[in-house]
Amino acid sequence: MSEVQSRVALVTGASRGIGRAIAVELARAGHRVACCSSSDGAKDAQADIEGEGGTALAVQADVGNPAAVDAAFGEIEAAWGPVEVLVNNAGITADGLVARMTDDQWGDVLRTNLSGAFHAIRRATPKMMRNRWGRIVNVSSVSGQAGAAGQANYSAAKAGLLGLTRAIARELAPRGITCNAVAPGPIVTAMTEDMPAEWRAVMEATVPLGRLGNPEEVASVVGYLCSEPAGYITGALVPVDGGLGMGH
Repeated sequence: MSEVQSRVALVTGASRGIGRAIAVELARAGHRVACCSSSDGAKDAQADIEGEGGTALAVQADVGNPAAVDAAFGEIEAAWGPVEVLVNNAGITADGLVARMTDDQWGDVLRTNLSGAFHAIRRATPKMMRNRWGRIVNVSSVSGQAGAAGQANYSAAKAGLLGLTRAIARELAPRGITCNAVAPGPIVTAMTEDMPAEWRAVMEATVPLGRLGNPEEVASVVGYLCSEPAGYITGALVPVDGGLGMGH
């Protein structure tokens, strides 16, 4: 683990994929990392971090529920103190063509992917403001800028994260708190591994770099945005998409 100033970090949606890679990346940077998920899957991320000699804590919360978010923060604060680094990665999908999309499909995705980030930011910021330091990173998506057929709910939520990011960046900048967004493109996860080979070939052909990304490539960008040297970057949208979103 790196010899740097250790911060208290919270990563939501940390049970697998991009979130788990981000949690590991932050731990490698020397931070104490709370791994949050809506199930007990965050314990696997905790085990990964502790296996490398880092410090981690698994907490369980549905980020769409403000009371659950408050309880998770309380657990972290009791163990380590205030959250100084917050990464909002929790997200779900409920795909469907807009003419057939149900209210539940729309509402559940917006509640988790957008409102969940708001709940966590609202809970974290009073103590960040008091300490006059903080790093917030929201995980958006290339589909938030380019749109994706069959994902009106997901694209709307991910686009909303950019507006939220920039509003928060302006509001909290005087207190030394930065807020940025990353926009991953198609990334290799357990979900994509189950997709047909034909689907993967089509996706690879649409990406200028000719391949899917991996979670660690997203995590490295997030890790930098959470670092001390990134203190002059705020309100930015950083694509990690192999060039797929160029022009958006």
